[in-house]
Amino acid sequence: MYKVAIVGRPNVGKSTLFNRMTRSRKALVGNEPGITRDRIYEVIEIDGKAFELVDTGGIVPDDQEIIPSMILDQARMAIGDSDLILLLVDTRSGMIPLDENLASLIKSSGKQVWLVPTKVDVPGVEDLVWEFSKLGLDQIFPVSAEHNRGVGDLMAAIAEKIPEDASQWISGDSDKEIRVAVVGRPNVGKSSLVNMILGQNRVIVSDIPGTTRDAVDTPFEFESKKFRIIDTAGIRRKGKTELHAEKLSVIMARKNIELADIVILVIDVTEGATHLDATIAGYAFEAGKSIIVAVNKWDLPEKETNTARNLELDFREKMKYLDFAPFVFVSAKSGKRVFDLLRIAAEAWTSRNTRVSTPELNQLILQIGGPNKVIRDDAMKSKVKYCCQVGVDPPTFVLFMRGAAKLHFSTVRFLINRLRENYDFFATPVRLIQRPSKKKK
Repeated sequence: MYKVAIVGRPNVGKSTLFNRMTRSRKALVGNEPGITRDRIYEVIEIDGKAFELVDTGGIVPDDQEIIPSMILDQARMAIGDSDLILLLVDTRSGMIPLDENLASLIKSSGKQVWLVPTKVDVPGVEDLVWEFSKLGLDQIFPVSAEHNRGVGDLMAAIAEKIPEDASQWISGDSDKEIRVAVVGRPNVGKSSLVNMILGQNRVIVSDIPGTTRDAVDTPFEFESKKFRIIDTAGIRRKGKTELHAEKLSVIMARKNIELADIVILVIDVTEGATHLDATIAGYAFEAGKSIIVAVNKWDLPEKETNTARNLELDFREKMKYLDFAPFVFVSAKSGKRVFDLLRIAAEAWTSRNTRVSTPELNQLILQIGGPNKVIRDDAMKSKVKYCCQVGVDPPTFVLFMRGAAKLHFSTVRFLINRLRENYDFFATPVRLIQRPSKKKK
């Protein structure tokens, strides 16, 4: 596919333009410089053609700090992989030496580069655009992404550059993907796990908590199945987030839980299961997502870790509602059992989309129970008219009741467990709704 990369120094409006062109809020936007760190991709269709747009972090070539140097590495990978580079400059700030350095750096790649002066949104600013002509770039497209000025012309020009045989993407393919969100507390190894699965340094990894800010998603295939894995920012308690970017990151992480099919909750074996882990798992459970618990850093010496059984028992004690979630002890560093997560995710995706016929369900309801069981036949017959499945993703069932009385919560839990056993609803929550009948006046 034809690829277009957006590059520039910090805080020139790259993410704002990316969001405008993709008609989304995928990239975080704020006044703090350096919010974007990883590469963010999105496919755009225009005039019957498709291209992939890449947002990159703000580049400071001479900064030796860990995060800025890693942002530069990510930007270089995006430049090397792209067919067209959009160099963004801030019209209001005027040209600075960093813009000249970046122009030289990008032109040395041999790729085609277009100049995109941003924030051209008030009368008189257009005259400042031509100051940047000394950078020696052929095409100049002044835009105001915030006010959607000039963006249409830029996209039309990109569409003209795309060769007819370069658009191999079919709209609707994303509906067939298994969407897997990797979530957890900061610094438990989420990004390392994603990089190990993808076999490349797709996202920045460092010992600094909160390194990942944007939700970085990547499509790939594994064992003939299509996946989209989403690396999310570490979720902290509300009182612990200080910067505006951190607050946005947590909101985006929770949003991606809602959009995912499968949630991989990563916990740190050295710290064990915490109350915050339980809170994050609760977000996924309430959203009705299939959940896999990945216990990371299992390559550490045994004397420095809890035993697998004790850790699992401790976790399940804190989250009794997650008794259906499988535990996988992995090492993102060595790759130990990492790909088992994808096999389990594929099995869970099949389970959460299973549909059961109404006659089969009601036969099961009638067979449940006996004098020595939780539910007796006569109790079920007197209270339940019939049961039917009303949805998948997650599996959702409705019990139509006789009268206004409802079943006890322990009875409902028993029914859910029997449904799970009989129809193998693996790693996914099962919803059971009771619908009492209205008495006639």
